[in-house]
Amino acid sequence: MEIKKLHNWNLSPSQAIALQKSLSKKVRQIEAKTSPKTIASIDCAFSKDKKKIIACVVLLKLPSFELIETKSAVQPLTFPYIPGLLSFREAPACIATVEKLKNEPDIFLIDGQGIAHPRRLGLAAHLGLFFDKPTIGCAKSRLIGSFEYPALEKGSYSPLKDGRETIGAVVRTRTNVKPVFVSVGNKCSLRNAIEITLNCTTKYRIPEPARIAHQLVSKLKAERYR
Repeated sequence: MEIKKLHNWNLSPSQAIALQKSLSKKVRQIEAKTSPKTIASIDCAFSKDKKKIIACVVLLKLPSFELIETKSAVQPLTFPYIPGLLSFREAPACIATVEKLKNEPDIFLIDGQGIAHPRRLGLAAHLGLFFDKPTIGCAKSRLIGSFEYPALEKGSYSPLKDGRETIGAVVRTRTNVKPVFVSVGNKCSLRNAIEITLNCTTKYRIPEPARIAHQLVSKLKAERYR
């Protein structure tokens, strides 16, 4: 698939923050016109010495979750850990592994924030601009925003707010289990993001595409980069 070349990655933290503010204006929150037939998810891990980042992408058919293909990439880790700048640490490896895909996904589900971010450009939103595809952020924890917990039943959700702005949703993917934090990455609506997240959730808290990507990157790390 064709991936946009938005910028280089040789940036200082202050330059990265300025870039986030600029790129966030390009994120599109629009209702998806068709239901996706394929979905990709990416997960990253770090080598034990913290010098390399490992990324794996999985591409699955919907709604069966049949595996179409997987790819991986390993790159030097060049950006420090700074809260709010995760994408500058992980996105280059994510992009490198997606560049290897032979098939083009209809949508991406990313383990990370979309616009539920102080500058409205978390990892999922940043990648969504590079991929120019519908992209969903599905994070295991909150970065910013206030909320009330949704009802305990699977499928319940409540708004995630930053002031008066709704920046995402707190979604219960499994009854009586901690919710996940869903937000738009790019080219979809919050309604789309919630619906697809729930449709991709089976008996686990984490949606199946993200869960499989995590299993694969963990296995690769254990086999080669302990």
